[in-house]
Amino acid sequence: MGKLRVGLLFGGRSVEHDVSIVSATSILNALDRSRYDVSLIGVDPDGRWHLAADARELAAVLREPGVFLPAVPGETMLRPSDAASAKNALGAAACLDVVFPIIHGRGGEDGSLQGLFELADVPYVGSGVLSSALQMDKDFAKRLLAGAGLPVTPWVTFSGSTLARIGPRGAAERAEAELGLPAFAKPANSGSSIGISRAETLADLVAAISMAQRYDRKVLVETAIDAREIEVAVLGNDEPEASVCGEIRSHRKFYDYEAKYHDDSTELFIPADLEPAESEQLRAMAIAAFRALDGEGMARVDFLFDRKTRRAWVNELNSLPGFTSVSMYPKLWEASGLPYAKLLDRLIELALERHDRRSKLETHAPPPLSGGSAVGKPNKA
Repeated sequence: MGKLRVGLLFGGRSVEHDVSIVSATSILNALDRSRYDVSLIGVDPDGRWHLAADARELAAVLREPGVFLPAVPGETMLRPSDAASAKNALGAAACLDVVFPIIHGRGGEDGSLQGLFELADVPYVGSGVLSSALQMDKDFAKRLLAGAGLPVTPWVTFSGSTLARIGPRGAAERAEAELGLPAFAKPANSGSSIGISRAETLADLVAAISMAQRYDRKVLVETAIDAREIEVAVLGNDEPEASVCGEIRSHRKFYDYEAKYHDDSTELFIPADLEPAESEQLRAMAIAAFRALDGEGMARVDFLFDRKTRRAWVNELNSLPGFTSVSMYPKLWEASGLPYAKLLDRLIELALERHDRRSKLETHAPPPLSGGSAVGKPNKA
């Protein structure tokens, strides 16, 4: 059997572009070249797609001359600088067995890319269109999680139209009345804690909502809880499994973007210091949350664990978690007995399994019922 042809898709137009490149570099270095032929597909900050067949430095791929999928709607579908680039780009893209997308944030893990893969009938790593969109949107995720009986922190959501009408101050006053302070303001669709602020006063909350508006039209305000940050990695399709629990301790007010990627004082504790029953409860809740949002492939489930009451709240799910050298998702699985390279193998297997299962579904209407009309057509007298 020949090698699997894997497309590693990275970059993107979101504010998490640089994080994606770091994640993709780690994946590229860990993929078993005796099993996989890897093609690099980079999306630059302007939305242009670049392809290279070899494993050069990922940032260099974004400077490749061959470009397909135009950045400006209405332009031709192919804009290479020469015929050879066109042939190489299209040839490689048409011959992939599976795509491993590691584009974080908007346009990467919100269902957009997943819809493209579904239309192209290409197997891909991670959750499907709807689940990806739900996991990305913190408002709808909370609604479904609460509906499934899972505990979530109290919150209030402000749509773009509402914010345009009442402004950040009006939203802050309403949120303070409903939730009290302190509170967090978050963009509904963003990752890596980008655009999130903690507010201690009403003035802080006005500024925090204004900040969140820079990254999404819809903004959430949540009750701030004095809690530990616990994370669980989930892996699987129909029968998902949960890793050991891990804890993140930041010396900042909360685990923000700087703490995640630039603060060397941030500490990871794997496994987390929890009672056995608490760990089992969190692992079960992680699987329940994954299923509630129809997850497939993988997700990282983040919890808030109240320091005083020891009550756990589901904070959010991340359908394409970070894969950098300091990212919790691969570290949690390594601590659970699944090394990084084997984790990548399993994710690719899950992508192929799901695609095979979906390909067996009927795509044509059933034949007419025996002795009667076709389904959906009324009999004529």
